Parts: sequence; C-alpha cells; structure tokens
Amino acid sequence: MTVAVITDSAAALPPALVAQHHVTVVPMWLGIGGEAELEGTRPLEELVVAERVTTSAPTPGEFEQAIKDCLRGSDGVLVLTIAGSMSATFQAALVAADAVGGPVRVLDTATAGGAEALVVLAAAQAATTGGAIDDVERAARHVIERVRLVATLPSLDHLVRSGRVPGLAGWAGNRLGINPLFEFRAGNVRRFRPALSRDAALDRLVALVRRSRVSGARLHVAALHALADEVAVELLARVTEHEDLATAFIGEFGPVMVVHTGPGLAGLAWWWEDPAET
Repeated sequence: MTVAVITDSAAALPPALVAQHHVTVVPMWLGIGGEAELEGTRPLEELVVAERVTTSAPTPGEFEQAIKDCLRGSDGVLVLTIAGSMSATFQAALVAADAVGGPVRVLDTATAGGAEALVVLAAAQAATTGGAIDDVERAARHVIERVRLVATLPSLDHLVRSGRVPGLAGWAGNRLGINPLFEFRAGNVRRFRPALSRDAALDRLVALVRRSRVSGARLHVAALHALADEVAVELLARVTEHEDLATAFIGEFGPVMVVHTGPGLAGLAWWWEDPAET
C-alpha cells in the first residue's frame, strides 16, 4: 500500500526535502496591496517591506485537486496542515477531503513552520517504508505530541507597527535591547521571559533543546530564520555539535509568520526520537 502526504506551504519545507520525500505542497495565498498572489511568487525580502500584506488559506478546491492527483498514484492520502488556530487551512482541507471521499484523512499539526515540517517528514518517512494510512497518521500524531518550536525576534518594531503590541511596550523593549522569545505549540503561543541581548536569546534557545533531551534519543531539528541565515547556521551548529542526529536542516520561516513579525526572526524546531517508543 502506498500513502501520499500533502501539506501546505506554511510548513516552509525546503524544496530539496519536498522532492526527496515526495511531499505535495499546496501553497497559501498572500494579499499584497489588495491583490492576491500565491506564496512563493516573490522573495521574502520584498514581502517584509510591502504595504498591507495579508495571508489566507488555500481554497477547498485547491486541496481537492491535490488530493485527486495524489489518489491517482496511491492507495490513500494524509493531509497535514498548519494549526487551525492560526488559519482556515485545516477547515479547507476537511471540506476537500469530504468532497473527494475515499481513503483521505486530514490532520491539524497544531503548529507551523519547521515544526510542521518535522511532522510532515515523519509521516512521509512512514509512507516511504510502506506504512498503511493508519501507520502514517500514527507517525504524524507521535511527532505532533512531542515537537516544539521556539523563536526569538531582534526587536518589537514590526509587531508595534502591526498593532499587536502597544507602542510604548515596543519602544521600551527596543531601548533596553530586549529580544522577546516565544513558543508556538498545541496551537497556542506561549511567551517566555525576554532575553536582554541577541546572544542571550540564542543561548537560551540552544539550552531549551539540550534540557529537553531524552537519554539515548536521536534528535530531529530544524534551524529557522527570516532573512537571518547566518543565525540559523550558528544555531544548528551549536545544537547538533554533540548529538545523534536523525534529521537536521536549515529553512526559512514562511510569509504566514513573517508578515506579522518582520525580518530577523530566528528559532529552532525539534523533537527527540526515543528508540524505546518506536
């Protein structure tokens, strides 16, 4: 039995991994100055300076076409989406799956970015090794329960302009050199105590991964960035220096997150694979 895996572009899965694991990606939509275009049409550098950028989910019709295409060459389809708390993507995929019928399942990953990508890769690996659709879904759920995504920003400027924090809080944070840190998990954002410098923020990101280590486990990790690739390279090198790696890659945060946070966003997504659980 062969199972196809579909996700949305909010997973920001690098193209090489998309091709290697035969994942189908349905792009999100962006609204720029009132005009709609598919994510990936223009580089991130243009989006962070563009006026009035909004994001929206793929349509049910777009998911329906992707599902039908995948079913022509497989015995089942698993669709993995960005957290339903962030986007209507999950609901659009459900509508599409219901319209198509058959062996199609839709799963809310409850996360985004590199964490969503790690869920997708686990499902794709299970599919590649011949797993039935129950096995592929089980692999995805296993990672959803364990994966973490923690990120930091160099300032609150972009959030202030977007109206998501009071202007005074942003001004105070910038004057003090504060770097906010947050975790996105189980569909919710959790704020951590901010770091007093960029270096301190990166130290804490690396420490979070190491403190969560499971003895004898292998690490699946993604270093993520928004126009800060040198930071992602440093993070990945520091995290993986002494670890047994199962997955490690560098990727960009997608516009879905970056249009709200601005450039300079950097973070880590990870989960520990305990051989005793597999």
